[in-house]
Amino acid sequence: MSNVPSELKFLSSHEWLSVDGDIATIGVSDHAQELLGDLVFVELPEEGSTVLIGDTVAVIESVKAASDTYAPISGEVVEVNSELEDSPEKINDDPYGDGWMYKVKIDDPSEVADMLDASAYAEIIAEEE
Repeated sequence: MSNVPSELKFLSSHEWLSVDGDIATIGVSDHAQELLGDLVFVELPEEGSTVLIGDTVAVIESVKAASDTYAPISGEVVEVNSELEDSPEKINDDPYGDGWMYKVKIDDPSEVADMLDASAYAEIIAEEE
């Protein structure tokens, strides 16, 4: 069973979001990394770029497949986890900790309310398993 931390918000496309003030930290869920398998490459957005909710923002590649990840929220990318360039397996090892992908300064905090809470996301992944 996948780990679904109760304090996070999720998209049905398996991205997660954690909010601290007006900064959102974003990554892919434990379930997503399990489906992909061993990650070998991560392409992150550029710091200073603007993302819109639903945009393709990053790409993660595993030995099985490549997968786009989508912006769960609109705003400016203020930080990327550059450690993933040399160690993409951090997403496999700790998707909600060291495996975070990027941080966004939130444009519209109301967008967070439209995301799935942990229990709703857990229901979605239970249907997939």
